[in-house]
Amino acid sequence: MITRKAGPALAAGCTMVIKPANETPFTALAMAELANQAGIPQGVINVVTGQSREIGAVFTGDERVRKLSFTGSTEVGRVLMRQCAESIKKLSLELGGNAPFIVFDDADIDKAVEGALIAKFRNAGQTCVNRFYIHRAVYDQFCDKFVARVAALKVGDGSESDVQIGPLINADAGRKVQSLLDDALSRGATLLTGGKAHPLGGNFFTPTVIGDVQPGSLLLQEEDFRPGGGAGEI
Repeated sequence: MITRKAGPALAAGCTMVIKPANETPFTALAMAELANQAGIPQGVINVVTGQSREIGAVFTGDERVRKLSFTGSTEVGRVLMRQCAESIKKLSLELGGNAPFIVFDDADIDKAVEGALIAKFRNAGQTCVNRFYIHRAVYDQFCDKFVARVAALKVGDGSESDVQIGPLINADAGRKVQSLLDDALSRGATLLTGGKAHPLGGNFFTPTVIGDVQPGSLLLQEEDFRPGGGAGEI
């Protein structure tokens, strides 16, 4: 994610200051070290860690900062937009998403299943694809194949070569996942596989698919970073 932002900035001849998420600072620091080893001059790529609110206020208020790029929650994005408006600072926002994956009745179902796995289950499900809308003529066929593939995903330590799903970012993420699932099931959805904490413990969660997700379910409205998705007919 950082390289997507840093690459164009470097190509345009800009320096930058990177503020990584508090939960994942080491990857940003490692990237900065690699940039240093690659010969990028000191001071071109900078990383600062600390309290997001205070650092964000400096980024938005300092006139030396010509542009701010942020990936994160919609709530924080609104705050940054208001703060940047004071100086009409250029701003790029990539905020909370709940993207659909749609399968029509003329689709190649095997390819659709593979595409759905890549769209949702990469990075332990921490992507913006959450909703699967399947044409009723192929709904059962798609779900049967999709559930079989999801149930076979191996959960564990990401340093092991055959592991496909790692842990969620923290315990709060696990609690949110469970609350979204509970809400969907209480509204009439059907659990097709998974739906609970993994026996490995910690922040591991079983790869999950739920079907017959009803309109109004929070799962269809809120960002959901987990190894799972909800399917409904169209």
